[in-house]
Amino acid sequence: MAGYPALLMPNMSATILDEPQVISEPSPPRKPKRRLLIVDDEEGPRQSLRVLFKDEYDLLTAEDGATAIQLAQQHRIDVAVCDIRMKGMSGIEVLERLKYVDPAIEVVMMTAFETTDTIRQALRLRACDYINKPFDIGSMRAAVAGAMQRRTLESEIHDNAEKLQQLMLELQHQKIEEQMARDRGTIYASIIHDINGPLTVISGFIQLMTERIGNASRLETEDLEFVKDRLRVITRQVTNCIEISRRYLGFLRKQPSEGARVGVNQLLADLGHLIRVHPSLLNNQFHIHPLARDTGVKINGTDLIQILLNLTVNAFQCSGQSHQVDIDGEVLHEPLELTAFKDGPETRLLNVENFQNHAPLVRLSVRDNGPGIPPEILPKIFQPYFTTKDARQGTGLGLNIVQRLVKENGGALHLRTRVGEGTVFTVYLPAAHLIR
Repeated sequence: MAGYPALLMPNMSATILDEPQVISEPSPPRKPKRRLLIVDDEEGPRQSLRVLFKDEYDLLTAEDGATAIQLAQQHRIDVAVCDIRMKGMSGIEVLERLKYVDPAIEVVMMTAFETTDTIRQALRLRACDYINKPFDIGSMRAAVAGAMQRRTLESEIHDNAEKLQQLMLELQHQKIEEQMARDRGTIYASIIHDINGPLTVISGFIQLMTERIGNASRLETEDLEFVKDRLRVITRQVTNCIEISRRYLGFLRKQPSEGARVGVNQLLADLGHLIRVHPSLLNNQFHIHPLARDTGVKINGTDLIQILLNLTVNAFQCSGQSHQVDIDGEVLHEPLELTAFKDGPETRLLNVENFQNHAPLVRLSVRDNGPGIPPEILPKIFQPYFTTKDARQGTGLGLNIVQRLVKENGGALHLRTRVGEGTVFTVYLPAAHLIR
């Protein structure tokens, strides 16, 4: 067999080794056909269009308008070809009902009885195209292809718009969380400030005692009284540190509890420490009026301070002129009569649907005698990033954060304002038993 190509004999099949294998790539999943609905009460045109488009689209046919609407409710229709003049429901009615079922359906109208009025109606109802009967194949193909292209483009635009909206919501949520973290950082910095004071006193007194008796072999009566007096002060300051630590650890607990270890008046005192060093205070007058009878409140302590801090800073920044800001409150022993609160050009009540309107309640109000909020601005002030202030004064998130925290804690937020007279923000929250 020399000089000839090697031939595979039947008994030699097992001697062929390492033959290259062709591995076929998995074919990509086939896209589902787009769906075309044909609506005509005549059998001839329906069958003609079926033959014309059977290889290109997933076809559905209807011999009357009612069937066409039912099919549109049961299936996703991309394009419909609809005759105008039909028995029962007219093509114009079908067009209108199809758009009601799915506004994105593209509809090509066709008729043998063209009038200006029917064309006007079809265009008003957003028909994609208009074909005369008897139709030629080229015109019909072009009309359906154009309608399919519009449907695909509109779907992509809609999908992209939804994705963009989702990204915007995620970005908004992230920025709100960042702002809340910054605000809480300010509050937590006050913890260090509050504890630093007692620790400084303790350190100073220990140093004084060390200097006084450090090298003494025995204590005179005067020295003993000196040490006792300083030890009493140190003990008081250590107790202060312990109470501050307990208070702020309690603030970090997010779970609702039957009782509260810190009263509203203590929270107001802590808020006062923050406000006194806040740059927005400037030359404004600020007063806190504690509750006549202290009580606890069912909210995380840092959240409540953050709510009041944001409302107070907002009140400071409402005007460049010096004005007064006051915080006061009371314990309410009856539920709110919500029918008395009506939204209007000068008032708003937020979170009615989630409000735990059960007595006792705590009312806390932040009021100013500034310029007030104009009626055209009022509906916008709780929107994220909306602000009328200079960019250096804020992000436009303060009031949105207030609304969010009040809602999360089952409270309600009421706003009353009048141009030229000032604004009052009032927070209503469920009260809690104060553990003594």
